[in-house]
Amino acid sequence: MKKLGIVLLIAVICIATVFAQAATEQAKPKTIKLGTSRADDHPTTLGAKEFARIVEEKTGGRYKVEVYPNDMLGNDAEMFAQLKTGDLEMCIEGINTLAFISGGEALEITAIPFLYRDYEHMRKCLLSDAFKPALEQAEKNVGFKILNITGDTAPRGLTCNKKILTPDDFQGIKIRTAASETVMRTMKTLGALPQQIALADVWMALKTGVVDAQENGAINSNKNSYYEVQKYYMKTDYIRDIETFYISNQFYDSLSDADKAIFREASDAAGELITKLNDEQLESVYDELKAKGMEIITEPELRLDLIREKLEGLFNDWDGVKWPAGMLEAFKNM
Repeated sequence: MKKLGIVLLIAVICIATVFAQAATEQAKPKTIKLGTSRADDHPTTLGAKEFARIVEEKTGGRYKVEVYPNDMLGNDAEMFAQLKTGDLEMCIEGINTLAFISGGEALEITAIPFLYRDYEHMRKCLLSDAFKPALEQAEKNVGFKILNITGDTAPRGLTCNKKILTPDDFQGIKIRTAASETVMRTMKTLGALPQQIALADVWMALKTGVVDAQENGAINSNKNSYYEVQKYYMKTDYIRDIETFYISNQFYDSLSDADKAIFREASDAAGELITKLNDEQLESVYDELKAKGMEIITEPELRLDLIREKLEGLFNDWDGVKWPAGMLEAFKNM
């Protein structure tokens, strides 16, 4: 009888230990990684940190989001690969970048030059029912989800050591571009010679004349000191982008409906902060570039009407091929 009592006592202790361990594990926060290619002080990184703060607060500390900027977890393609395998929970990159990988080709519509009037128009298009078929097909193809499309970025312009005012001025210009079929087709149509060079090497390529020009936003042009090797910034604002919260299917499916709502709300707040900080930087960056010796070229000297005319209809052959038929016209009229 005494032995039976001891056995029962041991069993109770074991069961209590198991429950205690389970309770401890449950009390531990679930740590998730969120990567971005943006710099530490970039509006997007600051927005990511705000997202992390809100998630931790709203979930009562059940989730802890660790933010990794500066390509610490790899470049966008590498982070996308990790999302697909579930080795990375989340990342923030532009919506344009999804078109760079196999399966995301329909997202090329997000980078069509002069299609979007401003951030509000672009976000309205990308959150519309018209865009859903392309978005859902891309998600299925690439193997991860889009949690939210929110957060403005600086529109792309052009720097060069000569003024580029009309389509004729693009003739023979060697220009470093993003590795985007859309951008390369645009530049070839205008008569330029698009070149692919790693971003880290662009300053030296401009300095040594390997390329004559590059297309990037004013904020990046300032941060990367292109004013030291380029005289003019042409404010074309020809391609826009929106920061996008990407999330692995495995992690998203593990969330309760309540937590999914919290993550979405946190991304909304983060997107608003990103947009606010981006707008603040854009208000001052052109004056900063001027103070550093760069001349800012705008309309009417910059003949955007002629450039738009040259590109008119350039991507009509992708309608119904890369994305559902009629989407391009729907966005123009939205």
